[in-house]
Amino acid sequence: MDATLSFYMDGLYGYAMVLTGDETVAADLVQETYVRALPAMGKLRAASNTKGWLFTILRNVWLNQLRKWRNGPQMIELEVGDDVANSIVEPSKDSHDLYVGKLEAEQVRAAIQELPIDFREIILLREYEDLSYQEIASVLDCPVGTVMSRLGRARAKLRVLLSTTLKRSDHPERGAQSEGLR
Repeated sequence: MDATLSFYMDGLYGYAMVLTGDETVAADLVQETYVRALPAMGKLRAASNTKGWLFTILRNVWLNQLRKWRNGPQMIELEVGDDVANSIVEPSKDSHDLYVGKLEAEQVRAAIQELPIDFREIILLREYEDLSYQEIASVLDCPVGTVMSRLGRARAKLRVLLSTTLKRSDHPERGAQSEGLR
């Protein structure tokens, strides 16, 4: 596989997970993206935005699959819990910090999943993939103003979702800290 293409694999997989919510479908989507991108790699100009181009291919493949699935039979897949044995432990943090960090990451991930798909994908492309507004507009095939507007609304909705989630979470130290600030 071309080294340039493999550099973007994790980001593409994360974007595919946001779009699909399914590990297997996301992996297939990334694979199909690479199958379509590889033949055209030699035709790209040196100044081409390879990252944006790959994300556009992935999104177009996903939209094509959605069109096909709407007319076909529906499959339901059961989720299996996280495999804690596969998580990497950072030695510089104590177990409480790791637990709180993991809990907060899960809360953010859950809140993002509650967003409408338009908001989920724009949050992922901007906040996780660090694409510029122009690159996002190119991937989503919409004006930059629409990107900025959706991103603002997505961030606001995410802020509301996270504020209610964090208030409900069982963090006694946070509750005590926030009570002391009032």
